[in-house]
Amino acid sequence: MNAVRSAAVAGSFYPGSAQELRRAVAGHLASAAVSAKRSGRPADEGAVDRPPKLLVVPHAGYLYSGDVAALAYAPLARWRGQIRRVVLLGPVHRVAVRGLAAPTVEAFETPLGRVPLDRAALASLRDLPQVGWSDLPHAHEHALEVQLPFLQTVLGEGFALVPLAVGQASPEQVAQVLERLWGGEETLVVISSDLSHYLPYAQAQARDEATVQRILHFATDLRGDEACGAAPLNGALLVARRHGLAPRLLGLCNSADARGMTPADRGRVVGYGTVAFDPAPAPGPSEEEQADSKADEKATEEATLGRALIATARQSIAEALGLDTASTPGLAPHPDMDRAGASFVTLHGADGRLRGCVGRLEPIRPLREDVHANARAAAFHDTRFPPLRTHEWQGLQVEVSVLDAAEPLAVSSEAEARTALRPGVDGLIFEWRHARATFLPQVWQQLPDAGDFLAALKRKAGVGADFWSTDVRLSRYRVRSFADHEAGRRFA
Repeated sequence: MNAVRSAAVAGSFYPGSAQELRRAVAGHLASAAVSAKRSGRPADEGAVDRPPKLLVVPHAGYLYSGDVAALAYAPLARWRGQIRRVVLLGPVHRVAVRGLAAPTVEAFETPLGRVPLDRAALASLRDLPQVGWSDLPHAHEHALEVQLPFLQTVLGEGFALVPLAVGQASPEQVAQVLERLWGGEETLVVISSDLSHYLPYAQAQARDEATVQRILHFATDLRGDEACGAAPLNGALLVARRHGLAPRLLGLCNSADARGMTPADRGRVVGYGTVAFDPAPAPGPSEEEQADSKADEKATEEATLGRALIATARQSIAEALGLDTASTPGLAPHPDMDRAGASFVTLHGADGRLRGCVGRLEPIRPLREDVHANARAAAFHDTRFPPLRTHEWQGLQVEVSVLDAAEPLAVSSEAEARTALRPGVDGLIFEWRHARATFLPQVWQQLPDAGDFLAALKRKAGVGADFWSTDVRLSRYRVRSFADHEAGRRFA
């Protein structure tokens, strides 16, 4: 067994000396950059974050297909060091092969040096009946060899090769091999294939354009007269479709378009196309995950608002008591604090008993100012209680409720009102002539029955518990409530 497969087409398909070969490859890569610039598209378009997974690249002599092949290889330079394995499949031109032929050598050689084979990856194919082991199909085959100088230039010495010569093989047989070798972002798959052969220029253009469209739509029944690498290409397209790869046409031309060709060369041309297939984008969050994320964001915003509200209320009371406000929480910023808002501030003493509750139903001033004023009013001007004293500060519990807009409750009787109310949810406003009163939703904790809730609210408004009139107006609202005594004073 020879340890190295020597270069077979150096000096014919590409320059035979290392110096000339480096210069030729560099020229083709530079041409790719110029071509991309002229098109107004970066050379690595579509591969900003991740390298391509699959490339379809022509394999003619560099004079003819070098520039269009370079369109695939130039962007790979940015992934040097990340791409560590290249699975390279191409057709056989000189030796008949049934299935796929894997080499037994340790390395492939070009004038630029040796490329080691990934023997472990090749060994993983030994149980597949469509894979045979022979160096003969590789010995003089150019389809794989011409890709190597480009790969050596853009990827350096940090990659290993898995070369397979494909003969008579079904798409599923090729796909099974590729699935075994697919790997992750460290693995690049390259399919070596030209397009049409020896058609007149215009006919070749039409044929190749149609073939490229079939490739871009993952056709798996390409024929040899459409692409000489149809066998490996059909299998690759089958796997590409399964993995959700996204195709990009990088370039399309034929041998008559090459530099130095004359009009006489248009009679019999060979087509060349380069296509990149990018990995499927990472799956986005599910609807449930999006909903959870939005809920988390809302909870965070609400917590920030709660801290700002409680800090505002506490600072207002502390200042009125003449306390050092440096000991109170800082005012956490929140945009809602500067918008018009309606609030109630409720105070409870250390024993948990109500110590004051004052608020406003209409949003007529910025929420920050409303909470500041209502906190001071609840502490010192709620006529049901004496003004708050300094010794009560230590155990004082503060709750701030922010009211949503009230909506009329269309009912024609008290019975309808009791049925329409949502215990634990609705705050309620009772109005009759000059009488007006409200209960926050928190009152449902003491009066869970709708009849008792409504009766108590009427008494608060100064009318009898059994009173009802056709011109009674009811409005309900919801609140967002924040309390510093919950969860270990989480807002304090």
